[in-house]
Amino acid sequence: MNIIYSFNKKGFEAEYWTREIAAASMDRFTFIPFNHDPYLSPTLYIRAQLLDNLYYQEHPGLMEMYADFESIIREKRAEAVIVDTCPPYHPDYLRNIPIYKVLRIADGPMSAYDRDFAYIHAYDHIFYHSPAYSRDMGMSEKLMYCGAKNIDLWMLGLFDAMFDHTKTEKSILERKRDIDVIFVGALHVGKMPLLAKIKRALGNRMRLYGLSSLKRNLYFNVKYGFPAWVRPIKFVEYVPLYQRCKIGINVHNRGDYTVGGYRLFELAGNGVMQISDGGAYLSTFYKVGEEVIGYKDVDDLVDKIRYYLGHDEERRHIALNGYRRVMMEHRFRSRMQRAGEMIEQGMRRIEWKRRYLGR
Repeated sequence: MNIIYSFNKKGFEAEYWTREIAAASMDRFTFIPFNHDPYLSPTLYIRAQLLDNLYYQEHPGLMEMYADFESIIREKRAEAVIVDTCPPYHPDYLRNIPIYKVLRIADGPMSAYDRDFAYIHAYDHIFYHSPAYSRDMGMSEKLMYCGAKNIDLWMLGLFDAMFDHTKTEKSILERKRDIDVIFVGALHVGKMPLLAKIKRALGNRMRLYGLSSLKRNLYFNVKYGFPAWVRPIKFVEYVPLYQRCKIGINVHNRGDYTVGGYRLFELAGNGVMQISDGGAYLSTFYKVGEEVIGYKDVDDLVDKIRYYLGHDEERRHIALNGYRRVMMEHRFRSRMQRAGEMIEQGMRRIEWKRRYLGR
């Protein structure tokens, strides 16, 4: 089966997404990367209503994207498409595209009403990356409540570009780790109170890196008493940085209800012991207490950081268990194979009739 994977990435990310999507192909499934980012800025269609406006206006970049998308379907005789990372395809347009359509939801409840739920009716199958959604219900229940009938949990995973292939179980922890605690991620307003408290409690033992700006850094420091300046890093710097770290923390905008991002796999894949939010949902990804440590609130998080910094053998044991788990079950290549299998199963569930565009 030929499956298009449509995504939007830039630079280094675009290179390894393209490379690793194609490399996941095998006799049973061929994966065809299609980066829809170059045609027009995703900020122009970051919300469903904005996409509707562009579609009504017949935006040249959008129309060019659609034409190229259709050409790939014809040339590759594609039978399915997975649409990931800010969907650019208007539902009315997709209605006339006669291949099996999969929407991959990967941003969670923070963007669900902007660019997920509005599109459910246009897709034959929904992949969601985490079982978490809200206090009221999980993501699977929410999707069915919105009308989705063909759904599967398809977690994110660890790309080959985001860990060191020369390392093994015996060598992953050999290097001296001179950074005690790290957080790498976007400096969202919702994360700021917790990050500020941790930084004040741990001082120089805690380092913050990630996506920020001058304006956001100024707000963070003025609002929370100058806890730290969040330094940006390039994607090529992630792996060397992770391999210097003892403990990595996972902090999400809605805490337990947004667990499941790429950091959850990248930390473990580089031998970093991980302490994460996620509550009951964390056990979907790892064995809590053996491969990852959970926390309830900022005081609990700080206490656990201090404990494991003082108990190095326990920290190393959990880090190694997490590394083993991600290598066995959470690699991107194996995720892609599972996606192909789920598409086949989904087609059978709805008795999909295979067709080709322009045939």
